[in-house]
Amino acid sequence: MSSKIFEFGQVRPEYAVPVLNERAVRAAAGILFFLAVISFMNAWLMGNFQPTRVFVVCFLIEFMIRIFINPRFAPVMILGEWMVRKQLPEWTGAPQKRFAWSIGFVLAATMLYLVVLNNVIGPINLIVCSVCLLLLFFETAFGICIGCKIYNLFNKEKAQLCPGGVCDIPPDQIPKMSLIQAVIFLAFAMAVLAVAQWVYSTAPKRVSELPAAAVTQPAESVDPAEVERCKVPDFAKAMGHEEKWKLHNNCK
Repeated sequence: MSSKIFEFGQVRPEYAVPVLNERAVRAAAGILFFLAVISFMNAWLMGNFQPTRVFVVCFLIEFMIRIFINPRFAPVMILGEWMVRKQLPEWTGAPQKRFAWSIGFVLAATMLYLVVLNNVIGPINLIVCSVCLLLLFFETAFGICIGCKIYNLFNKEKAQLCPGGVCDIPPDQIPKMSLIQAVIFLAFAMAVLAVAQWVYSTAPKRVSELPAAAVTQPAESVDPAEVERCKVPDFAKAMGHEEKWKLHNNCK
């Protein structure tokens, strides 16, 4: 194993490019995805952005170490490598991973500016978080590095040593979905939609949906400043995000 501090990927004589252990990379992506979902759900459902702020700072530090120093010294990569220590390494090309992680670094820097430093709440946060979750999910669940695919669009030297050998497999050997598989999948999707419609149609009514006579509320003094603060902005209304916006901003 190389002892260099500033290095990206291992140089192995049997490969033409520096490589990374794909199993450790996927394990680290899974850890980050798990933490990202927790912070995202806290913000989305409870209006608590503090876990998101902590996660963004940690995410940015992790990717700074990966890209500018050495992936071997990144904390989550260390944990991921330890988790898969008993599995045979699957070597994948390092150059495309560096490009993909640079995308994650840019997204994390954007969230640092918006959420951590300026406490901005709006649709841009939702979009950036959703992109991060999507990239991490595909890496973790399917071993598909979307950033690596983008790498091929901007580099003449295509990615080498892709996970699962997808760079080398001929297109005519890629398995295709059969007709019966497609029918089964569509039937299952339709069944899920039918069940969901039935569940929602039989759900008990919430207090907000009951007749006015059935709901008794004590009279409360109205603070004009509080009313103005809790005025839902147009972007939230356009997204159908009024109730969530009120929740995020502690407005009743």
